[in-house]
Amino acid sequence: MIGRFPDDDVRVNRARGLTSSQMRIAAFDLGSNSFHLLVVDAHADGTFVPLIKDKDMLRLGDAVGREGRIPDLLADRAVETVERFRRMAIGAGTEEIHACGTAALREAENGGEVVDRMAVEAGVKVRVISGQEEARLIFDAVRTAVVIDPAPALCLDLGGGSLEIMVGDRSGLRLAASVQLGVARLAAELVTGDPFTPDDVRRVDQRVTGVLAPLADEVARLRPAMAVGSSGTFCDLAQMVAARRTGSVPLSINQFTFSRDELLPLHEELLSLRSSERAGLAGLEDKRADIIPVGSTLLLTAMELFGFDRMTVSEWALREGIVLDAIPRHEAADWSGDPRAIRAASVLQLARRCNWDEGHSRQTARLALDLFDQTLALHGLGPDDRELLEHASMLHDIGEHVATASHHKHTAYLIQHGRLRGFTPGEVDFVAALARAHRGGGPKPSHEPFASLDRDARDRVTRLAALLRIADGLDRGRAGKVSGIEVTVGTTRARLVVHTESDVDIELWGARRKRELFERLFRRRLDVVAG
Repeated sequence: MIGRFPDDDVRVNRARGLTSSQMRIAAFDLGSNSFHLLVVDAHADGTFVPLIKDKDMLRLGDAVGREGRIPDLLADRAVETVERFRRMAIGAGTEEIHACGTAALREAENGGEVVDRMAVEAGVKVRVISGQEEARLIFDAVRTAVVIDPAPALCLDLGGGSLEIMVGDRSGLRLAASVQLGVARLAAELVTGDPFTPDDVRRVDQRVTGVLAPLADEVARLRPAMAVGSSGTFCDLAQMVAARRTGSVPLSINQFTFSRDELLPLHEELLSLRSSERAGLAGLEDKRADIIPVGSTLLLTAMELFGFDRMTVSEWALREGIVLDAIPRHEAADWSGDPRAIRAASVLQLARRCNWDEGHSRQTARLALDLFDQTLALHGLGPDDRELLEHASMLHDIGEHVATASHHKHTAYLIQHGRLRGFTPGEVDFVAALARAHRGGGPKPSHEPFASLDRDARDRVTRLAALLRIADGLDRGRAGKVSGIEVTVGTTRARLVVHTESDVDIELWGARRKRELFERLFRRRLDVVAG
């Protein structure tokens, strides 16, 4: 780990466009399967904006599992990768580098020598962390990326050299353990065939059962109500399930949930194929093709031992945990009171990245929620839809960061690619479709991502879009002039009274201009008048 660079902070911040409340931090996650780089702009409140991501799949765990050490050529590659990461981080204006090594560097007989070389040749001091520390950092990332509800959650992080098992909730960890069940380790020690033989599967299952069974009772006493999986192998399994379910790999699988019944047929297919054939499967990184059946075998065995039949995926893991641990006062971002506060914080983070018009967006969101509450008899939607309406309202104009023309289309793209935390992939598409529908002719089957939603979701988006469009029109002048609204609903007409202490002609015009979808959908003439 490198401390602060000698450059003067103010000079560096100004040169890189940072404010005094920001710091550019780099995390090096030197894992047994892959080395990861993450460079972020970190805020003192615990939030951060990713700037650079990179990785190199070195598979140190394979070599350590077979030989007990890191071969010289592989050690050279590891040092070169760390040096490349350092050049990228410094080139991006990074002020601090935090590098952590895990199971392979912990256990290799020459791990200390390789770490020393990284310090001397690459200029990076690596902190080799214990399994318990690794579990703590991973869980900090998971609870910041995934809504743990119901709580507590059983979290499994499958790396190349070890499996971390955690139970906890928004307030913190209740159990943390690290066991030698890494996917690369198991493949190197127990697998001989390609495709996998029944004996290969039996050996992996027996090893996993023997190690995890003693932990099962301890986990059961904590009564976990959901299961979360993190890191590359589980993410690839989730992507493959998603591809089989929908025909395509989603842009993000954070908060994606799949069942044991969906995993079983995929597992059988993985066992039947050679690694060269698995490499062509949608959602699977080709470099993981030879070891992915080990991952599916381990997961199915763990599901049986720990008694869960569904898993939710976290895209955040150790590297994000390293960043969170490095940010001063990062505990301020725990949001331990409301598990869904993750979603609001993630929306705010995306809005910040897009230089949003905060006043207009917050005013639009407030008015949209008022309209929602006062027209329940018309739309008949529930609290989950109300929450998604709020998030879409906050983000509806972020596409102006790209261009004013067609900004609603840019908005949808930015939301879909914004890595929103705490949302399922379907919810991300829902918010993107709703935000896109705030202007233009209304949602259409030809529009993406509206086209990808099922019939029920399309209907809900359309109803909410009718409200969002009027709310947006009520702040047409972007001056926040409307202090409140009152809506009365009759059999053939609805009346929207706008309260203000100033001239709101432009706002009244804006709302009237955007009422057509409301009137067509709810079959009532909408009168918009000043109170």
